[in-house]
Amino acid sequence: MTRTTKTRILLASCAALAAACTNGSQGDGSNDPAPQVGNSTGGDDNTFNHPDSEQDPWALLQQLQEQGPPEYSSRVHGCPKMKYATIANVLASRGVNVTNTATNSAGDIYMSSDQALGVANYAARQRENLELTTSAASKLFDIFAAAAPEIIANMSTSPACTVGSVGANVFNSQNQCDADGITCLIGVPATASHVELCNLTVANASDVDTGKRMAVAALLAAAHTCE
Repeated sequence: MTRTTKTRILLASCAALAAACTNGSQGDGSNDPAPQVGNSTGGDDNTFNHPDSEQDPWALLQQLQEQGPPEYSSRVHGCPKMKYATIANVLASRGVNVTNTATNSAGDIYMSSDQALGVANYAARQRENLELTTSAASKLFDIFAAAAPEIIANMSTSPACTVGSVGANVFNSQNQCDADGITCLIGVPATASHVELCNLTVANASDVDTGKRMAVAALLAAAHTCE
C-alpha cells in the first residue's frame, strides 16, 4: 500500500467521523443546556457552576425585610430542644406546679422523665442533648397534656399573664378561645388562625372540658416542639 493510498484512507475515515458527529442527536447543539450567565459561571478552564453571588440589591433588600438578617433568621427558623430547666420555668410561669408528685400529674411526668428529655449527665461529662428526639417529643406531649387542666385553672392569676390587675384566660365564659390568653400561653402574638384552630379543637371534642385540654396541649406542642 502506497503512502498516497494510506493518506486517502485516513482522510476518508476523518470525513466519516465528522459526518457521524454532525448527524448525532446533539451535534447541532440544539439539545445542549443553556449556559449560565453570572460571575460564578463554570467553564472548560474553570470549575462547575456556582450560585451567582451578584444578587439584585432590591431583591436582597426585600428578602432581608421579610426574613430579617441571617443572624436573626438562623435563630428563628432553627428548632433545638427546649432545655430541661426551661420546660419547668415555662410551665411554672403558666400556673403549673412542677414539684407535684401526684401520679400522672405534669410535675410527676416532668421529674421522672429527665433522661428521656435529654438532661445533662455531669458525672459522665455529657452536656444536655440539644436535639429534639422522638422520646423527648413524646414526653413533652405527655407533660403538656397533663399540665393543661392546671394552666386553664391558674394561668389568669400567674404574674406572667397578668397586666395590672387583669389576668389573661385561654377561654372566656362562653368557652371560646381568647386571643390574649393564647398569646400568653404560646409566647407570641396570637393570630386569627390560632383562635380558629383552638375553637375547632374544642368544638370537635367529645365534650367541652376535653376539648379545652386538647386545645391547650396542642398549642403548647406547636409552640415548643416545631410540630
